[in-house]
Amino acid sequence: MTLRYIINRLTLAFIAKAGSNTRIRYWRRQGVKIGDNCFINNVNFSTEPYLIEIGNHVAIAAGTDFITHDGAIWCFREEMKNADVFGKIKVGNNVFIGNNCTILPNTSIGDNSIIGAGSTVRGQFPENSVIVGNPAKVVLSMSMQKLLYMQNPNFLEIRDLAPKEKSKAIRKHFGLQ
Repeated sequence: MTLRYIINRLTLAFIAKAGSNTRIRYWRRQGVKIGDNCFINNVNFSTEPYLIEIGNHVAIAAGTDFITHDGAIWCFREEMKNADVFGKIKVGNNVFIGNNCTILPNTSIGDNSIIGAGSTVRGQFPENSVIVGNPAKVVLSMSMQKLLYMQNPNFLEIRDLAPKEKSKAIRKHFGLQ
C-alpha cells in the first residue's frame, strides 16, 4: 500500500463526511465540471472525473456511481493487451438523480429530467424526461410527473418550515400525533 493510496482513501473518507459545497470544491479540483446551485451527496466520480460534466441546479443523491470506462474489455486482454475504452458523461441543467444510480460511459441526460432511484443509465436521454429502470428508459414526461405530484394525496407544502414545525405537520398529516 503506497502513501498516495492511503492519502487518497483518507481524503475520500473526509469528503464523505463533508457538506455538499466541500464535496463540489473537491470534485471540481479533480476535474469534474460542475455548474452552479448544485447539491451532491456521497457519490463516486470514477477514475476519470475529467470526463464528467454536470449542469446547473443538479441534485445527486447518495450512492450514485459515475463510470467513465468499460472494464469489461478485460475479457479481451489476450487480443487487446494495451486497450481501454472510455466515454464522457453529461448531465444537463435542472436534473435530479435518485439514490444508488449507475451512470455509464457515453451517457447524456437532457435538461429538466429525473432519474429514478436504482436506475442504470446508458445512452442519450432527451430533456423533460422521467427516466427509470435497469436498463433505464423514459417512462414519463416531466409535465406528467408534475401533474402526478400535484394530485398526490401526500403532497405537502412545508418545505420552508422549521424542522420542528415540519415534523409536526408530517405527523399530523399521517395521523401520528
